[in-house]
Amino acid sequence: MKKRKAPRVSSLGREERLTLRTGLGELWKNKGLYLMTLPSIIWVFIFCYIPMYGIIIAFKDFSFKKGIWGSEWVGLKNFEFLFNYKDIGRVFFNTIFLNVLFIVTGTIFSVFLALVFVELKNKVYNKVVQTIAIFPHFVSWTVVAMFLGGIIGSSGTLTKWIVDMGAENPNFYSEAAWWPLILVMLKIWQGAGYGTIVYVAAITGFDQGMYEAARIDGATRLQTITRITLPLLKPTIIMLTIMSVGKIFAGDFGMIYALVGENSQLFPTTDVIDTFVYRALRQLNNMGMSTATSLFQSVVGLIMVVGSNAVAKKIEPDSAIF
Repeated sequence: MKKRKAPRVSSLGREERLTLRTGLGELWKNKGLYLMTLPSIIWVFIFCYIPMYGIIIAFKDFSFKKGIWGSEWVGLKNFEFLFNYKDIGRVFFNTIFLNVLFIVTGTIFSVFLALVFVELKNKVYNKVVQTIAIFPHFVSWTVVAMFLGGIIGSSGTLTKWIVDMGAENPNFYSEAAWWPLILVMLKIWQGAGYGTIVYVAAITGFDQGMYEAARIDGATRLQTITRITLPLLKPTIIMLTIMSVGKIFAGDFGMIYALVGENSQLFPTTDVIDTFVYRALRQLNNMGMSTATSLFQSVVGLIMVVGSNAVAKKIEPDSAIF
């Protein structure tokens, strides 16, 4: 009588079983830590995932009276309305151009400040400087707009100084050409210090033995930065840049609307997708077109993240997010 062979369990099934068992064990072992993340998970689920069914409004002639499901289906007409807008090309260009400036300058200044903070050996002075640099991140753009008006307004301090020096009045609030520079400077002031947090944490985690060996070999401080710190920091820079690229098609509404408002003279260089959507929603009361624009932004952002991640994976595999 032949012995019956035990059923073969594929290696894939065994791996899946082990993975599930390991995962459940990990959850139970660190249940306290995972419970701490539960409020954040619930918040994201309620406010980020549940409202996603609302993207169907982008394909409907939405009426508050009829509701989402009762409104008439119009297909891609809302997208046609968006792309047929006469100044949509300018809006797209301003959004991408300003975001590229923000990403490049913000990264450069954040890395520079992180290197400065790490090199400051006096702990008290270091903490004071870091606090001063990070503080602008928590200042409201409305407050910044008030101070900015007192500096570059028609009777502002800087405007008066320029006129007193014999130069022509720059008319900051009527000359759109000034505003890319103004917005970039304010973005650096507001975000560069806060952006150093990740870079400082990464630098302090580097193996200090490499720095000691470099100093023994006679390397200067500048050489240790250029030959050790920056190469080791490159994966972090690339990873954060990839994450920033995902928002390249979304304008900073809070910043731009607080500083520019409804000043149509500045629209040629400051009008971005978010301010355009806000005006369309408020003036035209067209919820479908506004939702279509937001959906378009999200799709483009996803494509940009996947594309930039694929490029990063080929250039620097360790820097890719996935």
